[in-house]
Amino acid sequence: MKSYQVDENGFYGKFGGAYIPEILYKTVEDLKKAYLPIIESEEFQKEYRALLRDYVGRPSPLYLAKRMSEKYGCQLYLKREDLNHTGAHKINNAIGQILIAKKMGKTRIVAETGAGQHGVATATVCALMNMPCRVYMGATDVERQHVNVERMKMLGAEVFPVQSGNKTLKDATNEAIRDWCCHPSDTFYIIGSTVGPHPYPDMVARLQSIISEEIKWQLKEKIGRDYPDYLMACVGGGSNAAGTIYHYIDDERVKIILGEAGGLGIDTDKTAASMQIGTLGILHGSRIKLMQTDDGQIVEPYSISAGLDYPGTGPIHCNLYETGRAQVLPANDDEALRAAFELTRLEGIIPALESAHALALLPKIKDQFKPTDIVVLTVSGRGDKDLGTYLANRGTLPDPPSEGGSK
Repeated sequence: MKSYQVDENGFYGKFGGAYIPEILYKTVEDLKKAYLPIIESEEFQKEYRALLRDYVGRPSPLYLAKRMSEKYGCQLYLKREDLNHTGAHKINNAIGQILIAKKMGKTRIVAETGAGQHGVATATVCALMNMPCRVYMGATDVERQHVNVERMKMLGAEVFPVQSGNKTLKDATNEAIRDWCCHPSDTFYIIGSTVGPHPYPDMVARLQSIISEEIKWQLKEKIGRDYPDYLMACVGGGSNAAGTIYHYIDDERVKIILGEAGGLGIDTDKTAASMQIGTLGILHGSRIKLMQTDDGQIVEPYSISAGLDYPGTGPIHCNLYETGRAQVLPANDDEALRAAFELTRLEGIIPALESAHALALLPKIKDQFKPTDIVVLTVSGRGDKDLGTYLANRGTLPDPPSEGGSK
């Protein structure tokens, strides 16, 4: 049977690998040798799962969204990662990686962040484990995600605003890698998504796979079978999507639909839909589909969502798109905003702008659904951090239809 999981060389089809500077070779090799024995050890699993339960608050609920189901003609279940401690799925991975860092004897943590959720999660686990932490964040994102910056500082992290390039996630990642190159012996780089050199995409996917592990038993409990007809998630770097699909990736009964950031449209120069318009290239140590010029210069991505504002996507998802295993559709800024307001009004859940890009696909694909289809969509984070953007844009959006009564 064809497998879409990583091979022994760190590739998903032709995507992935580890393209790294010489100075990091030993560090990455050490991690490659250490991560699986650590993750699979009984000691790690016991500590990791106890923290997920007692600290993060897992399992996260699987909620049947009745009004949304009615509207889109399917049985729509929402996987509520927004209810985790710190407000997103990012904490699942941050806890796992800091436990690995400790077991490898590292004493300092660096991280990159876009929307700030991974930065907050990393700062949180560093406070928990008493480790110094520096988070790199693009200066543009520092402005638009001010609340998360203050949360990181309150947790004791040093937030370093990056002034180069577009001043967003790509540039924050560049700086974090530079720091790592300068301090390879004592520093562990906690990458927040399924990007970077092998073994990071696989390691992050495994740590996030708790999402699909729970979906399996939760569905069994609710509907009597352990798989859905459709899985849906937003994808930037791709960690919540990787966690959502991990235990179903080779199960062809399950259709995978991913939403990437269309920005102002894939036919404009203001987009982050790298799988639609990207070409094969290498960024941050991995071969992926990449927004780049003919001579290989990175094209600056754009999205209203700071967490999807990246010029590529993790190798897992590039391979799923290339092979046709996953359907990947762009959701533009206005579509994501409309979807966020719709979920808020219909179900009383304010999603993160990132998650809204998955919700925005529902109108595009509803003709594929049968009323009996089980659709599981991951709400990767909550919308507190995006309230400024929502408030600035609410006047431009129509209200969803109400069942009588005045607003």
